[in-house]
Amino acid sequence: MTEAFTATGRLGAARLVARAPILRSPLNVAALALIGLFAACAIFAPLIAPYDPLTQALASRLQPPSPEHWLGTDQLGRDILSRLLYGSRISLLIGLVVVASAGVFGTFVGVIAGYAGGLVDEALMRLTEVFLAFPALILAMAIAGALGPSLTNAIIALAAVTWAIYARLARGQILSLRRREFVEAARGIGASQFRIIARHLLPNAVAPLLVQASFDMGSVIIAAAGLSFIGFGAQPPTPEWGVMISEGRNFISTEPWLSLFPGLAILLAVGSFNLLGDGLRDVFDPRLSRAD
Repeated sequence: MTEAFTATGRLGAARLVARAPILRSPLNVAALALIGLFAACAIFAPLIAPYDPLTQALASRLQPPSPEHWLGTDQLGRDILSRLLYGSRISLLIGLVVVASAGVFGTFVGVIAGYAGGLVDEALMRLTEVFLAFPALILAMAIAGALGPSLTNAIIALAAVTWAIYARLARGQILSLRRREFVEAARGIGASQFRIIARHLLPNAVAPLLVQASFDMGSVIIAAAGLSFIGFGAQPPTPEWGVMISEGRNFISTEPWLSLFPGLAILLAVGSFNLLGDGLRDVFDPRLSRAD
């Protein structure tokens, strides 16, 4: 009897998962599958990479894809597949760190500005507009150049130009919610301001922030690769996708696989996060899906 109930419970859980709104679209399922694949590659890179990503073998340099090296080798004889697998660790880590830090800080600023109002709102929003006034990549290049070329400084630069978007978005959500009936009711029963923000405002404002975070994961990955490509981000011999494209650009006409495969990895990663963002948007606001 217990086993029957357990089997029934598992079947019911499987049906609930299959009926989840985000899983109703094949594109959303493909996006989640790709993101899961990249995450698995990042986590298990030391176990599945056939070679050390930094080991040079000059006797095997610039070999095309073959059974020994599935994606070929670069100008120093390093295995491209191994470098791509380890590169997924770096790219996903950059995206997670930048989006998490910028999202938390920007949301904090936006919540304070929207809830406090008045001079606090004006001061914080004018600061936010200073960061929004410049093209994000140009400002990131300036900050990374001032701090010095390194992966850590590239993360700092990208977080510095990303937080303002979350601040504006969070402020707008708080402004639309702070005079709602359930918030006034919480004030009426003596709830503290912290409790009102944490229990009533933030949970109702988090949906658009999650959608923005999904889109920003792709944007940050491609921006980090761009900074590394021009020398402001990760430095050789780090197996980062932007670095790999930069190292292969001198061989693009004769050995295109050097830049092709890391470029495809960026394309698939960014595309999957963008598709996930579209799926989350449709889940949180079905009206937009019907309008499309």
